Amino acid sequence: MRGCRHRAGRAARKRRQKQESLIQSVSLCHHLQYVKLLKFLHQRGFTSTLLQPALFTDTGRGLQALKTIKPGQLVISLPESCLLTTSTVLDSYLGQYIKSWKPRLSPLLALCVFLVCERHRGEASDWFPYINVLPTTYTCPAYFTDDAMAVLPASVRRRALEQREEVREIHSFNQDFFRSLQPVLSQPVDEVLTYEALRWAWCSVNTRSVFMSHPSNDFLFGQDLYALAPFLDLLNHRPDVQVKASFNDMTRCYEIRSISGTLGYQQAFINYGSHDNQRLMLEYGFVAPYNPHSVVYVETDLLCDVLKGDKSLDQKIKFLRENDFLHNLTLASEGPSWRLMTALRLLSLPQTLYPHWKAVLLGQVVSEEREEWSVQTANAVCQRLLHDTNRALDKISHLLQQCDQSVREQLDVVKSLRQEERCILGSCLQALEGTLRQPDEVLSCHPDDDTVS
Repeated sequence: MRGCRHRAGRAARKRRQKQESLIQSVSLCHHLQYVKLLKFLHQRGFTSTLLQPALFTDTGRGLQALKTIKPGQLVISLPESCLLTTSTVLDSYLGQYIKSWKPRLSPLLALCVFLVCERHRGEASDWFPYINVLPTTYTCPAYFTDDAMAVLPASVRRRALEQREEVREIHSFNQDFFRSLQPVLSQPVDEVLTYEALRWAWCSVNTRSVFMSHPSNDFLFGQDLYALAPFLDLLNHRPDVQVKASFNDMTRCYEIRSISGTLGYQQAFINYGSHDNQRLMLEYGFVAPYNPHSVVYVETDLLCDVLKGDKSLDQKIKFLRENDFLHNLTLASEGPSWRLMTALRLLSLPQTLYPHWKAVLLGQVVSEEREEWSVQTANAVCQRLLHDTNRALDKISHLLQQCDQSVREQLDVVKSLRQEERCILGSCLQALEGTLRQPDEVLSCHPDDDTVS
């Protein structure tokens, strides 16, 4: 999925309709790997008459409606026997090893190890028809090269590096358990449960599992909320689509019911949640076009750099941190968020008005002059972020000319995110300029104690 955010409305709808009219699709249902997948699922009780796998020019693989799906209609019902869960793992040949291991494994690790071992078994695996249609690589940050990491926005780079490190730690901290599995492997453990293999499995579970609560057991540690859902996980995300998705305890099926409906031979979508594009890229490895939830995050380091002339800045930042006011500071197409403007209003005040700082956080009106300062500072922050975004896009263009296909896919996702943020920041600057009484006047970016009463 690619694109940048546009305001919802008639113009946005027309753009979407024009884009959709250009989208083409090719059925995949006759490809051998999908024939085998559907045969595997049919043997386990699944039947599907509404959807078929297809390749779309805008999103890649997805599911196509074979006829019009009406609002409220059941789109897909996947029997419990088709779901790959920790129960599947514990009932398998790995069960005795996991149940006896101390300290207990997490549900996520149990699923990851099962996927790696089943992929290693190849066609001898009962789950081979499913594993054979899983992506062989992902565009999540766990896969990112240093070059791709370097062109991410600062607000997402830290979390991306943490994700990559998390996977490395899972691999390095569980070497003893991996070695205990040698009896079930036909090759040395070090050649099967590699970092690359675990990373693939971790991304498979993290990007493709559905939420399904399982009862706790004595063998695994932590919440068990994962279920891999073959065929169903081919459904792509779109922010404006509404569905109801859950496991039905009566039918013992994981069900998805459409609220929006889908026209015949169009791609059927689901909604992963009200996520902005940074979250979608981190968790799922893609950027959604026309995402109404997308914003640009403002980091504390950027605020400190813009306001470095203020001698009382450290004290103000400490006060904001103590009052939990330094996270979720954002810029949207419509302008700065309330949290960001409130933080800026406090930062606009001199140290002599310290007794009033708390009142500002509670919504006290700032003087017209301080309000103008706050808006101008938001403008300066927005300009800095836009400059950084443009530099990153130039760097990405240069990298794309000299990289291989796997890195190209990573950079394309980052490029989409950056282009979307450029759209947001450009619209935000227009909104800010409209609120300034004198938009051409450059104000100081640090408070002037003598002018505040």
